[in-house]
Amino acid sequence: MSLDLRHYTNIEPVRQMIVDIHVEVRQRDLGLTGPFYSAERFNERLTSHRSAPGWEAVIAYDGTEPAGFAYATPLGANTRWWTAMTTPLPAGYTVETGKRTLALNEIVVRRPWRGTGLAHRIHEELLAGRGEERVTLLVNPKAGDGKVQAVYERWGYEKIGEQQPFSDSPVFAAMMRDPLQQV
Repeated sequence: MSLDLRHYTNIEPVRQMIVDIHVEVRQRDLGLTGPFYSAERFNERLTSHRSAPGWEAVIAYDGTEPAGFAYATPLGANTRWWTAMTTPLPAGYTVETGKRTLALNEIVVRRPWRGTGLAHRIHEELLAGRGEERVTLLVNPKAGDGKVQAVYERWGYEKIGEQQPFSDSPVFAAMMRDPLQQV
């Protein structure tokens, strides 16, 4: 598969495309409904994530057609990321500096490119140039009847607990891995 993977640090030229793909996959393909999965709420989260220093996205293109994307943000010293944990973590585990932990906020692949390994390619491309010590993500354990979480486990992530970052969001499995660990 010959796809072009492009890095972005400026959201504005690709914002609407990212929102549209998110809605296409989460709502139409996966049937995830409710306010949390609306285009407006996702765009609010995207704006919040983008406001943090070090935000970066990778978008895969098949010719001119966007096939999928991922974006991540380093967790700063004043992050709220860990405050939604429902599972206690060891002392010091949640101390952030802006260089310790990268939060993989989203990874989405459109239907025609699913099952091709594209999600993993985008993921590894996004992590390749990063300097953080570890990378964390949240996954809905019910997504794909647990198959999505299993994919992350194959990529080297381990579940460290659970969190519910918004009152209307699912309870997510919080996962962590060494970013340099290639699978």
